[in-house]
Amino acid sequence: MKCAETIELETPVVPTATNAVRIPTGLLGFEQIKDYVLIVKPGEEPFAWLQVQDNSTLAFVVVDPFVVMPNYQPDIPPLDVEFLGLKNAEEALLLGIVTVHSATRATVNLKGPVVVNRLTHIAKQVILINATDYSVEHPLPLAETVV
Repeated sequence: MKCAETIELETPVVPTATNAVRIPTGLLGFEQIKDYVLIVKPGEEPFAWLQVQDNSTLAFVVVDPFVVMPNYQPDIPPLDVEFLGLKNAEEALLLGIVTVHSATRATVNLKGPVVVNRLTHIAKQVILINATDYSVEHPLPLAETVV
């Protein structure tokens, strides 16, 4: 089971004000890592990479949970909203961490999304108030093979 992938990028990605993400508390299991870069590669949408800033070979595959589940209704705890400085829902970017289990099975964590303040680029992985409504292993549909 892999949620962090080792990747080799064609060119080094330089963090900018628009793609740098700071996670002061780290991700669950990766608490010591605070600085990331969000990378969207053409042709890989709706997926993106949350890459460790100072280690270009360590990155998490992420996806907008609303793409996976259009009726997703995350209830973010007020303390996390305050921590992130969110004034309204439009300021929040949610990312679900994808786990690749095998060549035929991948899931996304809908219980504990990464919430990014679009204005400050400060983020936190949160456990939703309504976490019991969702799974840490929500199945991703497989793409149909074109022959």
